[in-house]
Amino acid sequence: MTQHIDIHRSHEEAVDQPSNGSCACGEADEELPELDVQTIPHAIRHAAIFGAIEALRPGAGMIVSATHDPIPLLAQLRARHGDAYPTRYLDEGPERWRILIRSAG
Repeated sequence: MTQHIDIHRSHEEAVDQPSNGSCACGEADEELPELDVQTIPHAIRHAAIFGAIEALRPGAGMIVSATHDPIPLLAQLRARHGDAYPTRYLDEGPERWRILIRSAG
C-alpha cells in the first residue's frame, strides 16, 4: 500500500492544511488503546496518564493497565474532572489491574 506524504516548507504551511480530525502519521487509532503505565517513568507517570486521558475525544475510551490498584490516580481523576471520565475495572489483580476510562463528553 502506497501512502502519500506531504512535505511542507514551513510550520505555518503545515498547520494551515485541512484536517480530518486525525493525526498525519498514517496510523489508525485502535478502538480501545491500552496504556501500560509501568512503562512510564515514575516522575512523570501521572502527568502522562492525565495527558492521555484528557486527549480522549468525547465518547472515546482507553484502558489503563498497572501492576497495582491505581486508587490514588482514580481519586485524582475524580477530583480534577468529577464524572467527566467514568471508570470501570476490567481486571482486579493480583498481578495486573486494568481500568476502562471513557470520556463522557
